[in-house]
Order: sequence, then C-alpha cells, then structure tokens
Amino acid sequence: MQRQTSERDRDAVLARFAVSRETADRLDRFVATLLKWQATTNLIAPSTIPDLWTRHVADSLQLLAHAGEDATHWVDLGAGGGFPGLPVGCVLAERPGTHIHLVESAGKKAAFLREAARIAGVPATIHAARIEDVGDRVPRPIHIVTARALAPLNRLLHYAEPFLRDGAMALFLKGQDVESELTEATRYWNIGEIELLPSLTDPAARVLRLRDMKLIQPTIRPLPNKRV
Repeated sequence: MQRQTSERDRDAVLARFAVSRETADRLDRFVATLLKWQATTNLIAPSTIPDLWTRHVADSLQLLAHAGEDATHWVDLGAGGGFPGLPVGCVLAERPGTHIHLVESAGKKAAFLREAARIAGVPATIHAARIEDVGDRVPRPIHIVTARALAPLNRLLHYAEPFLRDGAMALFLKGQDVESELTEATRYWNIGEIELLPSLTDPAARVLRLRDMKLIQPTIRPLPNKRV
C-alpha cells in the first residue's frame, strides 16, 4: 500500500520557513507530483514518505538561509528526486531572475524533474546528462552549487569545480562522516573558505559551505567513469 505524507509534518515545515501562500501551493504541487511518480519510479526511500516534508523538503529549504539574498542562479548536481533543487526553486520562483539547473543522468528521473518543475511552476532547466559533461555547458553566472547524498567530498569537488572556479559557492548536505571526508579532500584541494553548519533536520548531519578552491594534486587513482 502506498504510504501517505503527514499533514501535521507539512504544516510544521511550512510554518517553520514562513513561506507565502503561493510558495506553499508550489511545494504542494511538487510533492503531489513526486508521490504520483514514486508509484512507478524509485525517487525517495519509501520509508521516508510519512516524514517527507521534514526529511526532504525542510532539509532542502534550510540551504536558503546560507545562500544570500542575491543567489538566484543555482545548479543541483545529481538532482534525482528533485532535492534540494526543486523545493529551493519553489521558494525562489517569486524572486525575479531565478533559474535552477538540475543535472540528472537517469532518463526516468530527468523526465520526472521536467514534469515536476512544470507543474510546480519552477523556472528550471533539466540537463539529462552526466555531471562531468555539463560543467562548461550550464550558462553563467551560477551563484550556488548544491548536492545531496551524491558522492564523497573529494569526488564531489571534482564535479563542482567548474562552477566554483567561476565564483559559485557550494552548499552540500552531508552526513555524519563529513569531517573525515574533509580530511581526505584537503589532501588534494586547497579550500579557501570552509564552514560546517548544523543541520536543522538531523543532529548528526551538517551543511558544508565552501568556496575558493584549487586542486593541489590529482587523486592517486583516476575517478571512475561512473554515472550518478
């Protein structure tokens, strides 16, 4: 039987972020589209559906507080079920000039992202391609580059480097291993600005904010040619 989201969870998240009525409507349309597609395409873990608004929507929306008022152009790497890019886009759709780029190589998930962005009214471009192939094709400027549960930090920095090189700031949603990932990544990257910020949705998780980085040396082994 298809699990249902909690109305109480939804109301608590909308109140917590004090979104407008129009934004709430966009988020509702996005969530309804996700649940419809979830029946045939695995977009999120089924066990998280009852707490979808906290586990996924709120987890995404917390990035807005760390991005700055002028951050209207975002790119979300390995967008999958649309998190964090589409909830962020639902909020920023009211801000003139907003555009969200969603990168997803899996065809079914890319199709979902197109449909969800259209129904929710999010100004978005879906790049149905491997992350390695789009870095120089996404129009600039890009203010924020995001990723959630995508890859270890060292690999993630390789994916994000074309955008960070051009002045973007990274906001990565990371789990409890983020400090060991940082230790490993700094063997290969010189990162000018790093902040580990508390997560609003998981006491063990962190929001990693960074910018201004350069590759010190290549990784010992080349990155595998892997789809994400």
